Amino acid sequence: MSADVRLHRRPRRAQGLEWVARAGADLRHLSFGLLRLEEGQVQEVALAGEEAVLVLVEGSLGVQGRVPGAPEGFAFDPVGPRAGVFRQRASAVYLPPGTEAVIRAHAPLLAAWITSPTGHAGQPGAATPAAGRAPRPVWIRPEEVRVAVRGKPGYQREVHDLVDERVPARRLLVGETFNRPGEWSSYPPHKHDTAIPGVETPLEEVYFFRVDPPQGFGVQMIYSPSREIDQAYRVLDGDVTLLPFGYHPVAAAPGYRIYYLWALAGAERHLSVHDDPDHAWVTARPD
Repeated sequence: MSADVRLHRRPRRAQGLEWVARAGADLRHLSFGLLRLEEGQVQEVALAGEEAVLVLVEGSLGVQGRVPGAPEGFAFDPVGPRAGVFRQRASAVYLPPGTEAVIRAHAPLLAAWITSPTGHAGQPGAATPAAGRAPRPVWIRPEEVRVAVRGKPGYQREVHDLVDERVPARRLLVGETFNRPGEWSSYPPHKHDTAIPGVETPLEEVYFFRVDPPQGFGVQMIYSPSREIDQAYRVLDGDVTLLPFGYHPVAAAPGYRIYYLWALAGAERHLSVHDDPDHAWVTARPD
């Protein structure tokens, strides 16, 4: 992929569903959009040959719909409220292929809308549900979010797993990372773009950033082992980065907390990363 690909994007903050990246155009396996609704507004969605994850960023919503083979339908309501990513844990909804649903805002709403094409059963390249389970809608509540502190001082961060192996998705893995001021994450720099059995799994990724206070910034680096791609971007509140390849560390500027929602998808739903060998030594240093 050439260096002129737009890996750093600044959404327009439009009302309704604003697509920031689309599978088949920007990436192979991931589409990412932002859903903004006023109280009482609705967004209808129909998933044909793709699955989706809705992550509540702020506000409150309800999701009502049906999936193939379940005529009784489903209703997740209320999802939230969430006063903001730095104030409360996330709520999320996983929707399998074939879902038809209506999302209704109970309060001014901002949510991430993440989809991945799954193909159809029996077709080459079609993904299969985790552990052979039939796809079903899943509501991930704040108390079900898995929280872990990773790294060491200087690159210590808090990671929240939302859609992991507990959810019978076919391709998607979704979570959130929180950097304290001046700290790094996705560090040591790692990548997941090459198939090396037992070592590395090729997965595309998207980051969506929030900053506290919101006038602050962070830095997103993206570079390939050959340095054919070697970019650094100043990321602001609301920015999105596309990570189809390469090492991709993030730094928070002193004084500012950085949050990013991350979504992964690929042909195989398993994350194995390869650290940059020039910097892997830092994990062995004394605390």
